[in-house]
Parts: sequence; C-alpha cells; structure tokens
Amino acid sequence: MKIINAEFIIGAASPGQFPSTSLPEVAFAGKSNVGKSSLINTLVNRKSLVKTSSTPGKTRQINFFLINNAFRLVDLPGYGFARAPKAEQANWQRLIESYLRDGEHLRVVVLIVDIRHTHSPLDQQMIDWLRAYQRPFLVVANKSDKLKRSQIPRHLEQLRQGLGLEATPMVFSAQTGTGKGELSSAIGSYLGRGK
Repeated sequence: MKIINAEFIIGAASPGQFPSTSLPEVAFAGKSNVGKSSLINTLVNRKSLVKTSSTPGKTRQINFFLINNAFRLVDLPGYGFARAPKAEQANWQRLIESYLRDGEHLRVVVLIVDIRHTHSPLDQQMIDWLRAYQRPFLVVANKSDKLKRSQIPRHLEQLRQGLGLEATPMVFSAQTGTGKGELSSAIGSYLGRGK
C-alpha cells in the first residue's frame, strides 16, 4: 500500500459529525502516550499530519483523514489518560464506543501497545470489546527502538500470552521505520477485502 496523499477531513466531537461517505476506514487505538500519532505519521509518510505531543491525552476527538482519495484513516482518542476530568474521559469513552460499534465502513482496528511493558487491563478491555463486536484487529508493539534486539522476542511473547492473542504482535518503531512495510501490507489486505 503506497501512500500518495493524505489530508485531514474533520475532528468529530460527536457521532453526528462522523463523515458519511462510503469509503472504507482503518481505525487506530491505544493507550495515551503509546506513540499512536507518531506511528500514523510514519505510516503515511508525513511528519505532522497527526499532531504529536509529549502530553498524554492530546487527541480529544475522533480525527478523520483521507488517504489516497481511497480510504479513511481514523485516529481515536487515547484511552487511560488519568489527568483528564472524569466527565471528559467518559465522553471520550462514549465517542470511541459509538464509532467502533456503529462504524459500518470500518475494516480493521490497529491496536497499538508499548513493547516495553506488559499488557494493561485497558488494552485487554479493548481487545475483549473488539472481539465481542466482531471487529477485526491488528496488535502492533510500538517503540521497539527502545529495546535491545535480543529483548524483542521475549517482550512480544509476553504481550501475546498476556493479551490472549493467537498471532504475535507486529513490531514497529516510529523512530526507525521498523515494521512499516509489514503493517502497511496488513492494512492493505483488509482494505482489499470489502465488506
């Protein structure tokens, strides 16, 4: 899957603002500060299509991007950001659930985890939720550049077992581009399947 152009469409703060065209969609989810924005920028060959921040919880709405005039990339708010007010966290939760439950053009969810850490209950909750709603998903272990190469297999296996996955998570680094081709191909295969 070669990215030729990418542009921001809309930041939706409520389901009524979700775009209504029939293009297929790929959603990206993950805990706050897992490197989701950097991963997306690396994937689409842009430095700042998605705004990055060292402050967790920067994405507070669902952002839609048009890619190659052929599909939409959907950036979901990071979950688990404790410093946001409880009411705001609840709003994000409802917004994410509404999209994931009702998005009729959603082809696959890319769930991003931090390869350095064991799985979190929030990641498990997201996977359980995706399974319950029969949403295809890919688990991507980001920040692989933060580990020695010899450490990576053990961390991947811990994540696989901890999250109850059949397949080993994909390795990714937004810093080095590791895993970019593999993830791009995997997403392309879901976009080609139709619905």
